[in-house]
Amino acid sequence: MKLAAIDIGSNAVRCQISNVLVYNETNIFKRVEYIRYPMKFGDDVFTRGFISDEKKEKFIKFLHALKLLMELHEVKDYMICATSAMRQATNAPDIIREVCEKLQMKINVIDGETEADLINKVIYNLLDDKNYLHIDVGGGSTEFNVYVNHQKVASRSFEMGSIRYQQNVDDNQMWADMKAWVKENARKNHVTRAIGTGGNIGKIYEMAGKMAGKPIFRKQIEEIVEQLEVMSMEDKLSVLLLNPDRADVIVPASRIYLSAMKWAKIESMLVPTVGLKDGILHALYEKYK
Repeated sequence: MKLAAIDIGSNAVRCQISNVLVYNETNIFKRVEYIRYPMKFGDDVFTRGFISDEKKEKFIKFLHALKLLMELHEVKDYMICATSAMRQATNAPDIIREVCEKLQMKINVIDGETEADLINKVIYNLLDDKNYLHIDVGGGSTEFNVYVNHQKVASRSFEMGSIRYQQNVDDNQMWADMKAWVKENARKNHVTRAIGTGGNIGKIYEMAGKMAGKPIFRKQIEEIVEQLEVMSMEDKLSVLLLNPDRADVIVPASRIYLSAMKWAKIESMLVPTVGLKDGILHALYEKYK
């Protein structure tokens, strides 16, 4: 059975089509297609409050292409979830209505708590008996979850992500609230390690040359960020081969991860290659299971 997840983020739109296999009573989600398009809704929304007509037209064309791709793969079901930028865009309802009328595709605009719950579906399987702070930094928001004995005991979403940080959104109160929440919950729950999800921390992990399943240390993240800060955009693109939409937000995103680790007094982080799209796939499968 093939399922598809479409994640409409503030920086990019991602689509993953996976074949669900059952082996020894274990569900395996085997990826057969993955597409990422740098739509960058956040650049519009976090400065002007709405999505431009140009990006709207590109977005509808991209969804149409994804619909055809899913038909070719004979996908049984799919789910589209939109996060921070769509939550804030004043013209999001009109765009959602137009997509429904033209393509018969339903877009679900989810809140931060629902976003965290979906990601939790895949994070849960990676936990051991340590107490974890999960940090998921997107373009427009950051989700925190605290796990104790394999159970989520605290969760909070903040409207502060890599694009907002990059744009120097003046929200000192938001930053202070994030700091207070992380410090209190990390201390109260004796958190000892972090889990980081999101494309930017994944790229940092890759640059550090870490093997899958091995933690990256805060000092290693700091060293890579220091190197990135002094590099020109040209070098980030030509030497590191970063995508343009990754190159301009990777440092702001890393600053959020590092700040949370410092607030929680955590020195190491696991970086699994999972995210919202994987949680959506698991939620879809639960419908049929």
